[in-house]
Amino acid sequence: MEQKKKLAGLSDQQVVESRNTYGQNILTPPKKEPLWKQFLEKFKDPIIFILLIALLASFGVSCYHYWAEDAGYSVFLEPLGILLAVILATVVGFLFELNANKKFEMLNQVNDDTAVKVIRNGNVCEIPKKDVVVGDIVRINSGEEVPADGKLLEAVSLQINESTLTGEPVIKKTTSEAEFDDEATYPSDSVYKGTTVVDGHGIYEVTSVGDATEYGKVYEGSQLDTNVETPLKMQLDKLARLITKVGYSIAAFIVVTRLLYFFTSNDTFDWVTAGGFILNTVMIAVTVIVVAVPEGLPMSVTLSLALSMRRMLSTNNLVRQMHATETMGAATVICTDKTGTLTQNQMNVYQSDFYALAGQTLSDGDISKKIIEGIASNSTAFLDFSDKSKIKTIGNPTEAALLLWLNGQNVNYLDVREDSPIVDQLTFSTERKYMATVVESSLLNKKILYVKGAPEIVFQLSKRVETENGFESVSDYQPIIEKKLADYQDQAMRTLGFAYQILENNEKVIAEGKLVNTDLTFVGIVAISDPVRPDVPDAVKSCMSAGIDVKIVTGDTPATAREIGRQIGLWTESDTTLNEITGAEFAALSDKELQDRVLDLKIISRARPMDKKRLVELLQQKGQVVAVTGDGTNDAPALNAAQVGLSMGDGTQVAKEASAITILDNSFNSITRAVMWGRSLYKNIQRFIVFQMTINVAACLIVLLGSFLGTESPLTVTQMLWVNLIMDTFAALALASLPPSDSVMSERPRNNAENIISKPMAKAILGVGLFFVFLLFGLVQYFKHVDLQSLTDLSLSGFFSNYFNFTHVENGLSPYELALFFTIFVLFQFWNMFNAKAFGTGKSAFSGFGSLTSQGFGLIALVILVGQIIIVQFGGEMFSVVPISLIDWLIIIASTSVVLWVGELFRLVRKKQQ
Repeated sequence: MEQKKKLAGLSDQQVVESRNTYGQNILTPPKKEPLWKQFLEKFKDPIIFILLIALLASFGVSCYHYWAEDAGYSVFLEPLGILLAVILATVVGFLFELNANKKFEMLNQVNDDTAVKVIRNGNVCEIPKKDVVVGDIVRINSGEEVPADGKLLEAVSLQINESTLTGEPVIKKTTSEAEFDDEATYPSDSVYKGTTVVDGHGIYEVTSVGDATEYGKVYEGSQLDTNVETPLKMQLDKLARLITKVGYSIAAFIVVTRLLYFFTSNDTFDWVTAGGFILNTVMIAVTVIVVAVPEGLPMSVTLSLALSMRRMLSTNNLVRQMHATETMGAATVICTDKTGTLTQNQMNVYQSDFYALAGQTLSDGDISKKIIEGIASNSTAFLDFSDKSKIKTIGNPTEAALLLWLNGQNVNYLDVREDSPIVDQLTFSTERKYMATVVESSLLNKKILYVKGAPEIVFQLSKRVETENGFESVSDYQPIIEKKLADYQDQAMRTLGFAYQILENNEKVIAEGKLVNTDLTFVGIVAISDPVRPDVPDAVKSCMSAGIDVKIVTGDTPATAREIGRQIGLWTESDTTLNEITGAEFAALSDKELQDRVLDLKIISRARPMDKKRLVELLQQKGQVVAVTGDGTNDAPALNAAQVGLSMGDGTQVAKEASAITILDNSFNSITRAVMWGRSLYKNIQRFIVFQMTINVAACLIVLLGSFLGTESPLTVTQMLWVNLIMDTFAALALASLPPSDSVMSERPRNNAENIISKPMAKAILGVGLFFVFLLFGLVQYFKHVDLQSLTDLSLSGFFSNYFNFTHVENGLSPYELALFFTIFVLFQFWNMFNAKAFGTGKSAFSGFGSLTSQGFGLIALVILVGQIIIVQFGGEMFSVVPISLIDWLIIIASTSVVLWVGELFRLVRKKQQ
């Protein structure tokens, strides 16, 4: 009577009360920041912050010039230009991430209206999944998703796929305490939201819904954390501090030395003169600070990240966070789930041993037809061919693997099944460990009993073995079968045995839920496994050769985890118990004890969700940059804690919400490509820094020299805006468009504690920058003392004789000379862009120009050159220039290209020395 009362379910009033007490069966969506707040987040970038300070300083100087010196509105062009640089850098990044998140939301839509069968008011009815409440009695059948957590009241051959929650594909569930699995991750009499019934059916009482479920608890703390410090952000922080220190140091040096000079060189003191001199000195110091800031750097970094983000989408990497594209390149450890990430999450036949076939494939022979009919008919699974890219399986994954095997041999299981009507059937149960079906066989026009199940059980029930030589005794074949089974079990595979019996006299062989009066003939065994994805071994090898440690964290058994590790090349004969640990052992150790082992671990088996998260945190404490891959809810906490979380495209909603990158094709090889993209992107950013900082060093030193020599800057504000914003943006596009290089995968991960400007970069920046200053300062000195009408009149002796001629010249540089100087300055940077392209590659700047991406670089370079010609020839008063003659253009292009040829010579010499 008590059982019947329970199965009466809730009344309508109890449903309302339960919903009011425990809430609805929906997950609270992650709280989204408003768009304006997401946009303001972009201003936390350290270089953007410096630009904002420079903007205020520049605006102050412009106000002084405008009101104190009656200058025109053009003095505000510089602060407007810096403001434009800030807006472009922030808006581009914001729009790209917004677009990626829209794609992600479409990918991650969830349906809470799926119908669920419940018992209410004593009747079975269907309600939407979201309306399930605590206390509901729910019926679950094969192929259905469990709508909420609960405790089983009834379980018949019930098997649950818990891979989304624990990583374990098939778990037996029962209400019999004697059959409880003490090693199972969760109790054997409980079912959990988000898992799927693969076989059997059951009835359970709901104990928790929505956020209170195990699924919900993981989901709640797994939303993407946008505040994780990325390696690039930390290195750009260092660069920002370096630029700030250098800029302020030079500014302070100018102020101190100029004031010392003024007060020591003047015998009389005049407040008006002193005030004017001090104010002028402060203006020069502020100018140095503004010039020292690389206005184009935030834009270049943003463009590089955005372009990579877009191009990575074409290689099946949907990036939600721009910085994740680069952070993958800094990864030193990848912690990966097993099921669905390393493996296909679809059971397949690994090996078939049907003795009568003697290793041959299925044919038209009688035994082949019996094997085919037995597999097709003695099964409750189905194949779904609606998705052209992949066959989906419905029902028990082990049975479905057999159907996939038949399909692979061009056998239509449905035709065979329809031609052999079922007369009687025993579905598989964990108690019997076999399934039996009697069919009206189309082969013999007689009834045939087909049995499959645990090989040792089916073999014990058999009276003979059918081989290629006829029938053999069971005892003769027992050692052979036992050895085969041991071999397969060592490889962590599932095995099935097959037998049949022709019912000549229509005898009754199924009675009272078991086989009776049987005379079975054993035909063979099949080994079934969840195979490793074909691309995984090479991808893992590529990661390890790139200095990246790979660690498997799975809810599966130690034996299965080791076997998968062996198949992908991670677990070797030299590995010991030091390199693996179970979840229970992991949880029992203190953080201090684990710190000594964490780097050596390769496999954690029987892991719970928080074990993986703890592993990530311990690795981070050891200074590692951790990427985590996974497709299940159990992976979400670790995905969220890692510097980069990578979810699979067919993974759960929770996993995708917690990740920064979604691998759309579920391929581990895509993760390797993401590492290659990240490393190549970092090098492209370094190349742009070499290009940009060379300009800033040259401009800074020219202003510094001018401050002591009383020389006005030969470059106007609008000219510097062209160089620092427009030209630099195009240069950033050119360098960001460079293709990723496979060669980066042979390098060790970079040391993230180091400055983004390496020693070779510093040498290149200072060396080329000082070379530019030497030539440009000489040109200013030469132009001051001669009235040059054409570069054909330039005298090298005059250039050197006037280099140290510091006598004051009243008129200074002519408009034509200023146009020449501006063009030479820009063309120096133009040719140096080619050096930046080749920086760190050991190759010529012209290497790979046949490829489309390098052609893109060449096209952008051409746009910069054409833009410079247009500005000089037609810019007029706005850019303070006059047109230059064709012969002077040719002389400038040819003479400034020496920058590139010297770079090529250096690269050639280095190559021969290696």
